[in-house]
Amino acid sequence: MATLTVYSKPSCVQCTATYRRLDALGIDYAVVDLSEDAAALALTKRLGHLQAPVVVLRDRDECVVDHWSGFRPDKIDALGLLAA
Repeated sequence: MATLTVYSKPSCVQCTATYRRLDALGIDYAVVDLSEDAAALALTKRLGHLQAPVVVLRDRDECVVDHWSGFRPDKIDALGLLAA
């Protein structure tokens, strides 16, 4: 089973929009606060992202399958199709 993690920061409008869209589609996800987790911040930078949120999809072996930053309703909707 795939896992979804949203790396976010406090008072992030795009993060909130991402949570709302995921919730509306009934998609489970974990949230990691980049302002409190240096290792998570390093990971998102290694993936090439400088803007929150960073959404990371991993497969059952914990390998990164997909990732993006910012509010991406197109990517989130595609996840909803996979979950259906």
